[in-house]
Amino acid sequence: PARAALKAIRPRPRRLRQLAAASAVAVLVLGSAMLAGERPAYLLADLRSPTGQWSTHTLADGSQITLAGGGAVNVHFNRGERHVELLRGDILVDVAKDAQRPFIVDSGQAAIRALGTRFSVRREDGATILNMLESTVSAQVPRHPAVVVQAGQRARITSDGVGPLTNIDAASLQDAWRAHQLVVDDQPLAEVLDELARHRPGQLRYDRAQIAHIRVAAVLPLDDTDKALQLLIDNFPQLRIRMLTRYLVMVDAPASGPAKK
Repeated sequence: PARAALKAIRPRPRRLRQLAAASAVAVLVLGSAMLAGERPAYLLADLRSPTGQWSTHTLADGSQITLAGGGAVNVHFNRGERHVELLRGDILVDVAKDAQRPFIVDSGQAAIRALGTRFSVRREDGATILNMLESTVSAQVPRHPAVVVQAGQRARITSDGVGPLTNIDAASLQDAWRAHQLVVDDQPLAEVLDELARHRPGQLRYDRAQIAHIRVAAVLPLDDTDKALQLLIDNFPQLRIRMLTRYLVMVDAPASGPAKK
């Protein structure tokens, strides 16, 4: 009887082979993704959007979240609150009203608290960018007082607190989200390239010091970064863009001198 019982619970060779194969596939997928620059937190997120693609999701309470390319969030709802953890990238949030449960977006630097409103949040290295499109939210950084941000305002939030509020064109920003566009007004070229790099696979390389004198005012497509780069060339003849491969693009400005378009 003892031998029969042990035999019954002993893993069968075929089952062991299946488990080993599944584990090998999981390791291979995770390893390949990490080599491609994807972090495990992104791969395991509740909602995520591949680079260069946008996705919109309706949550259990009726709220909607749109993720820009490369975005990722975790969603935690309970009876007391609706909690969204922004792991990476940009999101546009349209919050369904629920007076009993505040809607909180946690970006790592700040907790952004709302009941019913529309806003966008971007997580950057060391900072959170909040754009208020409708109504108001309360932005809270640990060990700092909460700051109310109203429609038509932008806040840059770091561990030092909520920075000075600046005005934005909320309608234009919403249009840009719908059209997957980047709208810039007198912005350094390096910052524009930073944004394009986030929305294309592979590497977009450039020398920030070399292009520091170039500032951009433009509307660029984020879902077609090759076209966006071509538009930059058309407007800045001193720029040189070399596509060594689809996944390695070099941008430089061999011709020196101030320029502004």
